[in-house]
Amino acid sequence: MADPARNTLPLPDYDHLPIGGLESRVRSLTAEEVEELLAYERSHADRLPVTELLAARLEQLQSGAEPTSGDPGALRPEQSAGRAGSPVSPATSSQPFSPPPHGTPDQRGKPKGDRM
Repeated sequence: MADPARNTLPLPDYDHLPIGGLESRVRSLTAEEVEELLAYERSHADRLPVTELLAARLEQLQSGAEPTSGDPGALRPEQSAGRAGSPVSPATSSQPFSPPPHGTPDQRGKPKGDRM
């Protein structure tokens, strides 16, 4: 069941932002927007590092700090539009190798009792 409050938050995908991404994004918010996020966080996940981060930013704003420029909805690094998947290609992969000779069906190893 979707929470309607989640859709009105000042940061899109707030619940999925890593704390490092959240820290940089809250700098562009006003005190009212940070208060809204703090109230939402306390009533939902109530994650201590996040509430401490939001409370500290709110205190900064109330002490005269100004929101910085930036777009809170901008593409996050983890959402990069670049190529997805493995960077390994046939040109960069290692050379194929044969398995060790012991224990393969066509080259059986010697039992330990026969070793000298």
